Amino acid sequence: MTNRLDRTELRGAGLRLRPWDPSSADDVAAYLKGVADPEFRRWNNPARHIDDLGTARLALRERARQWEAGTEGGFCVTDAADGTVLGHVSLKSPYWPNRSAAVGYWVLPEARGRGVASRGLALVTDWAFVLGLHRLALDHALGNTASCRVAERCGFAYEGTLRDAHRNADGTFQDAHLHGRLASDR
Repeated sequence: MTNRLDRTELRGAGLRLRPWDPSSADDVAAYLKGVADPEFRRWNNPARHIDDLGTARLALRERARQWEAGTEGGFCVTDAADGTVLGHVSLKSPYWPNRSAAVGYWVLPEARGRGVASRGLALVTDWAFVLGLHRLALDHALGNTASCRVAERCGFAYEGTLRDAHRNADGTFQDAHLHGRLASDR
């Protein structure tokens, strides 16, 4: 068990996962496109709204700091053949005493329906278990059936409903499904 998140690249299933680069105009633009997408915003309410290239660059700098601090490993998901940015997947909030963490993901509109989220999540899940984590949690807003299918495809068992766990942009709350996967589930 490593007790840390080294910046790394993961490859497999036609994907290359690498850390986001805040100095790359292409990465910044792709990140902004992802988090500003209406479908992303339908299911997510980020702590900080990212509405322009400047705030997107700041968010990616924060992601780099999170890697260094070991609090999150946020990967830019790219096509292994041509490097096209397809989305994002992350390992979040590792709690080493319990050997647990959470995972999350999103996919750019033009890459949806191609298994990108499932393939990216599978790579990060395998990596997390190699690091020595024992349990991964995944939650998604109730009604987000696409995210529920990704969780199930990647072996994350449905564990229950979290009441009012997601805050909507309008200030209301909605329930979330909780899924979990153990290293021993493999």
